Amino acid sequence: MWRHCLISGIALWLAAASPASAFIAYVSNEKSNTVSVIDTNNWSVIKTIKVGQRPRGIEFTRDGKFVFVAVGDDDSIQVIDVAKQEVVDTLPSGPDPELFALDADGKILYVANENDNTVTIIDVEKRSRLGDIQVGVEPEGMAISPDGKILINTSETTNMAHFIDTATRQIVANVLVDARPRYAEFKRDNSEVWVSSEIGGTVSVIDPVKREVTKKITFEIPGLRSEAIQPVGIGMTKDGKTAFVALGPANRVAVVDVASHKVTKYLLVGQRVWHMAFTPDEKYLLTTNGVSNDVSVIDVAAQKVIKTIQVGELPWGITIAQP
Repeated sequence: MWRHCLISGIALWLAAASPASAFIAYVSNEKSNTVSVIDTNNWSVIKTIKVGQRPRGIEFTRDGKFVFVAVGDDDSIQVIDVAKQEVVDTLPSGPDPELFALDADGKILYVANENDNTVTIIDVEKRSRLGDIQVGVEPEGMAISPDGKILINTSETTNMAHFIDTATRQIVANVLVDARPRYAEFKRDNSEVWVSSEIGGTVSVIDPVKREVTKKITFEIPGLRSEAIQPVGIGMTKDGKTAFVALGPANRVAVVDVASHKVTKYLLVGQRVWHMAFTPDEKYLLTTNGVSNDVSVIDVAAQKVIKTIQVGELPWGITIAQP
């Protein structure tokens, strides 16, 4: 009996001592023209990959074997081989690609081209450009609805969220939002789409069926001028209960109760927070902080910043997957 208890005790100790699931985060560094690779097992940079000029939007392919990164000043999307940790290919885009969205099958990539007011459609497998959709001025935010039928593109200067039918590749609705919309995010149940407005200082909640704004989320931080609070990146948990909104030069991430659309907490992160990504198990949320050149690690359950990781210059985008 004592031997059985001893073995069971050792097994429990080993389980408790084992590290949590390890993931790999790729961070685009806009000024240093690099991508930092972070091992979440020990929260350290394990590799710095040289890429093209002005990397921003970044995302893993669906099979996790490659990472796409938009290199704006090179007018293309570069492909990083995760095993080799180097750029191995290039996809065509329009001028100054910034953010992009990959469809659920991983076959079609939609790219917002800031300098020519278009969204480029790319066949990933054939590495070919299928066409362009004319949108508003300075397109940026990109999101695909959970059913795959609607693509949202936000245009910074036109101040609109464009609803694009993915079958016909035509704009079917334009929704006016506050000034300089930067990012769009759907709830997993397709009941809402959120659009952040950097200058307007709000997040517009849009009914995707009626295609109208039903609510605007505002932010107030004691001691800060309203002009310093500039919503950009949005991250929402899979259960649709909690959202995190990056507030740019306010150096805060707002925690929002999705049901009530109320801010419940502000978390102090690095300087000029841009975008965010959850680890696949949603235990952690990582933020890119453009001015302090680092990444903040947020414990999602505790709603607390637990770690800061130094990366390259002007970190902007981030994507995370299982290695």
